[in-house]
Amino acid sequence: MPAPFSTATVVVRAPATSANLGPGYDSFGLALSRYDEVRARVSDAGLDVRVRGAGAGELALDEAHLVVRAMRAAFDLIGGQPPGLALDCRNDIPHGRGLGSSAAAIVSGIELARGLSADGRARLGDADALALAADLEGHPDNVAACLLGGLSIAWLAEGRGYGAQAATADQLAATGIRPVLFIPAEQSATKAARAVLPELIGHADAAFNAGRAGLLVVALTGRPELLLAGTEDRLHQDYRAAAMPASAGLISALRRRGIAAVLSGAGSSVLALATAEQAGAAGELAPSGWECAEPEFSAGVRTAVL
Repeated sequence: MPAPFSTATVVVRAPATSANLGPGYDSFGLALSRYDEVRARVSDAGLDVRVRGAGAGELALDEAHLVVRAMRAAFDLIGGQPPGLALDCRNDIPHGRGLGSSAAAIVSGIELARGLSADGRARLGDADALALAADLEGHPDNVAACLLGGLSIAWLAEGRGYGAQAATADQLAATGIRPVLFIPAEQSATKAARAVLPELIGHADAAFNAGRAGLLVVALTGRPELLLAGTEDRLHQDYRAAAMPASAGLISALRRRGIAAVLSGAGSSVLALATAEQAGAAGELAPSGWECAEPEFSAGVRTAVL
């Protein structure tokens, strides 16, 4: 039986995310307090999409818009398409900077569809919502962090995406770790950043990253003095350095000062995981023209009905 639709306005606030965190390639993700907000309602007919902030004047305003595509996919699983949709997108997550803007759009679309459908959350449960988001995104790390909040670990099994929260935002904050983001003015392409990676790596490098990934979880959940070692990586960052020299140089400069710094997702933003004492020194190294921000850890996506 098709799902009836709500007449209310549903508001979704989806956080930025930083994936990989060094050794946790395509697996680890952090949710950070920088948000895209989308308001949507069911209309009598047609599609009305409005975009303010990041992507305004650049993003499609029709069925190709990523939030709309995710809504359509979720509505199909829930049980039917509404007669019309009106969306108002207010974006604060930069596009093409490795901060999960596409994951935020996908998660927003799925959450909007669940909120606008009667029994939407029962018809499309949390696990299925994450699996759909991972399928639309192509990998589960950012969408898991966006949905779950805090520190998440994601994986694929038989083509389906899964995720588990390793630490909440409050637990991460209690360790004294402070995220510092360095965001360049120029965009980078995730597809191009993935293209430079080799198809095969050596056993020693794989073993190195497995150990560092485990160490990173320990560091982030109570042993921040281990962050510098825990963020070492041999799978992707060195291969991407030539394509992002400014990002690679910043990471090296931060790490020389003992500050755990990594490429955020596929780049070109840089994430530093600093202690309170290190945060100020980290900000001093921001390259000219780059934005430096100190977000908090986020509890993940939030949905409200007006």
